[in-house]
Amino acid sequence: MIQSTTSIRSTIMYSIASLSKWIFLISLFLCVSSQEKTVYEYFADTSVPTGLVAENKQFTLNGKYIRIVSGAIHYFRVHPEQWRDRLRKLRAMGANTVETYVSWNLHEPRMGEFDFGQGGNDFSDFMNIRRFVQIAKEEDLLVILRPGPYICAEWEYGGLPSWLLRDPDMRVRTNYEPFLQRVKLYIDGLLSQLVDLQFTRGGSIIAAQIENEYNSFYPKSSAYLEFIRQAFIDNGLDCLYFTSDNYFSPSEGSLPGLLQTANFKENPDSILADLVKVQPDKPVMAMEYWTGWFTLWLQEEQGTNPSKQFHDNLEILFDKYNGSVNFYVFHGGTNFGFTAGGSSDWSGEFPVANADITSYDYDAPLSEAGDYTKKYDLAAALIEKYENPKLRRPNRPSESTKTAYSTLTPQRYLTYSDIVERVPPNSRIQLTNAVSMEQLPINNNSGQSFGYIIYRKVVNVSNGDIYKASKPQDVAQLLIDDNLVDTGFTSAKPAYWRNNDREIALDVSANGEHTLDLMIEIIARSNWFQGDDIYHQKGLSAVKGSKIELNGEQVTDIEHIALEFTGDWVRGLQGWRNVVSMDSLKAPCLVQSTLTITGSPADTFIDMRDWHKGVVFVNGFNIGRYWKVGPQQTLYIPAPLLRTGENQITIFEQYEVGTQIVFSDAPDLGPIAKDDDDDEPNSSPSLVSFGSFTMKLCTVAFIWFTCFVNSH
Repeated sequence: MIQSTTSIRSTIMYSIASLSKWIFLISLFLCVSSQEKTVYEYFADTSVPTGLVAENKQFTLNGKYIRIVSGAIHYFRVHPEQWRDRLRKLRAMGANTVETYVSWNLHEPRMGEFDFGQGGNDFSDFMNIRRFVQIAKEEDLLVILRPGPYICAEWEYGGLPSWLLRDPDMRVRTNYEPFLQRVKLYIDGLLSQLVDLQFTRGGSIIAAQIENEYNSFYPKSSAYLEFIRQAFIDNGLDCLYFTSDNYFSPSEGSLPGLLQTANFKENPDSILADLVKVQPDKPVMAMEYWTGWFTLWLQEEQGTNPSKQFHDNLEILFDKYNGSVNFYVFHGGTNFGFTAGGSSDWSGEFPVANADITSYDYDAPLSEAGDYTKKYDLAAALIEKYENPKLRRPNRPSESTKTAYSTLTPQRYLTYSDIVERVPPNSRIQLTNAVSMEQLPINNNSGQSFGYIIYRKVVNVSNGDIYKASKPQDVAQLLIDDNLVDTGFTSAKPAYWRNNDREIALDVSANGEHTLDLMIEIIARSNWFQGDDIYHQKGLSAVKGSKIELNGEQVTDIEHIALEFTGDWVRGLQGWRNVVSMDSLKAPCLVQSTLTITGSPADTFIDMRDWHKGVVFVNGFNIGRYWKVGPQQTLYIPAPLLRTGENQITIFEQYEVGTQIVFSDAPDLGPIAKDDDDDEPNSSPSLVSFGSFTMKLCTVAFIWFTCFVNSH
């Protein structure tokens, strides 16, 4: 009886062991077959891979079906030491592709001088686009390139160089020959860096966009689009070409043979149905699925796209249209320096730019500082649900440490007079009449792109004389003998001299010779405009008839002082005065304090709500504008801009100096509309993807089998 029981038990145990082995082997097979391969192991598994093809209502890459799941990361908005982290987080979400615009105005900051990482300019470290594309492949991502030349992107002048405006007849985005000549040189320079990084040559680039949202521009020029296509071809760029638009036409805004793609945030059925009508045999792709929205200064709330709407419309794209997607944006980054764009306001006689804030957080799946959001999780779940084939993803990288460093008080300063005295002689030009920033004969005759310009006149005036400046672009301030005139900015609801004519009665202590300075800040060249919008010149522009008058007479023989605030200039400033009393600090001025860091630096935010308006430099690098009107109140400081030991925090304050420099471990970008949902999106939390299920099955079977073997 005992022997029989033992035999039965042995038989049962043997059967369990056999079953465990089979469960383990089947699970292992499922894991290996569905989870083992990376994007490149799966799609680039031939010695000479073929490229991306869009036909028969689907994409194929190297002959294999692919649903493109891409996310926008603009290399010029992210510190280069953070590129890999942001790209890995994109791949960990399940995306197989990264998309980036290309910033012509930073790659060619002066006419004919290209910068792809070695230019010695403020943004040179950001300009190594070749390295960005290489890192994308290292992080198992394909690449979509959108080189413009116009990119919009809420970026200064839509990515176009401001020196184009030196030509009084310039017509950008058209078949205007001088414009085409510069476009060709730009494309030649850019593609010399990238053409060998195409997927078909062992690299990562699978597609390139021609122009940008051209169907929304007028007047359109098919010859211009064809010129760009031919420039791509001439440089050996032989990947898939496409256009992207908010609406479609079979005869305008694109070219025969180009794939058309859609841009939208809501109402996907409306725009995608129109897209299918114009190209019924092509795959559907949202080249810009707007994950959030941009934010302008003076808005009450941040721009957004509610989470439920974001999720549900993405599922419609995947499920109903078997569509591909590029999240615009996956990670927005920051408009460092003076690079933020703006939107043209045509409510007056001339269009003016309403400027974007410094942060390009965009309410995206990954925050400005690289942190995960609710949208990241929603997107990851949907991508996994519809992913085919199932490919291996990396684990989610950890979020960065955020630190609120100790509060500082102003330690050193330079007066307005000190600042002007330190402007180099080649940036001070005497001209008969006032000209715009772009027309200044500086920077190898490329003019002034960024910063402030001062129009100085030393003249005999009497108390009560009327000073008038017409249509300054964008924000003007008047100083008499280095003293700032209050034009309404100290009121409870501050008023600013922006883009309009103003007459000011001069208040001088004594009649006689006085120095009158009109300082004008460019807050943005519009990134969204039409062909008849030729009013992008900044400062005082002849195009708008801008001029300075004193008692009705035009002022001539004006000194033009270009206050560009380049990093080298800021770092090289000497003769700082020690702050003895806060009463000695009178705006405009530069204020500096030393932040001492022990150990490895961490990401942080500088809280500027105690200040009024200006820019902040960290170790000489311009991290962007602040403005008390909001909604943004903090500026992001990436850890790579800091160093162990002493760090110089320098602030140019235009109106009213703050009493302290406060750091925070969290951003304040202003109020944001309540997410429509706290309601859950239309998905079942019980749905688990096949890949996730098999991985869990593998783990359970392995543990079960191991424990069984060890116990017997």
